[in-house]
Amino acid sequence: MTVPDLARTIAAQVAQVPGVVAVSLGGSHARGNARPDLDLGLAYDAASPFDLTALGALCRDLDDSGTASATPPGGWGPWVDGGAWLTVGGQRVDFIYRELGRVEQSVKGALAGRVSLHAQPGHPHGIHGHHYAAELATGVLLHDPEGKLERLKVRLGGYPAPLAQALEGHYGWQPGFWLDGAVGGLKRGDVHDAQGRMYQAVMALVQTLCARERAWILNEKGAVALAGALPGAPHNFAARVNLALAALDVEAVRNLAAEVGWGRPGVHGDSPNVG
Repeated sequence: MTVPDLARTIAAQVAQVPGVVAVSLGGSHARGNARPDLDLGLAYDAASPFDLTALGALCRDLDDSGTASATPPGGWGPWVDGGAWLTVGGQRVDFIYRELGRVEQSVKGALAGRVSLHAQPGHPHGIHGHHYAAELATGVLLHDPEGKLERLKVRLGGYPAPLAQALEGHYGWQPGFWLDGAVGGLKRGDVHDAQGRMYQAVMALVQTLCARERAWILNEKGAVALAGALPGAPHNFAARVNLALAALDVEAVRNLAAEVGWGRPGVHGDSPNVG
């Protein structure tokens, strides 16, 4: 992929902030389906965190309005961590913090095939424990003078087979279960409940398809389109999902689930309550 010049320029400036260990380009640019925004990951060590005052000053200098500010670590929640929203030369630029120790734990979890899902504001599906590993695998390192992220990336070595197997075992059986609950919600006239269960059924299908094809999911944005473009996806998967959710058509999602195929509950957690 071609790294935008603006990303390299800003990364070089951010790298001068004391405590910033590495800078990476993530998001859509790293995956080759670029949207207008640039996502820059700022890696730091919790034992010697970056200089927040210096980073805040840089944000104001870079931002077109001169008003951008940087949150402290943890300011955006336990998994997104923190960062800053800027506009630079009319270009949207997001800084997102990543603590090195947690990135390492995420890599270890991915290699061991551990599946954990965590609530995070702004993410209706939640964030998995292997999320940082996914970012590392799909991102581009712009500044990593000590090779700390590069060593973790090499250690990850792509998409670990144990993680793929664990994700399919965790999600592969769920669509039918969620959809049975959605039917019950519609019978009660509880549209909100039915919508939520249908969403979960679709995300279980997405997780299953992506695990089978070893495709990393970074977040919910574009996840249905990502899954639909994979070789094993049902024909017109994304379009059919959109139509089914808009119409609250449980049977249409059930047909998709049948085409994907699912197994029985495994050993990766309790079944959700279908009500």
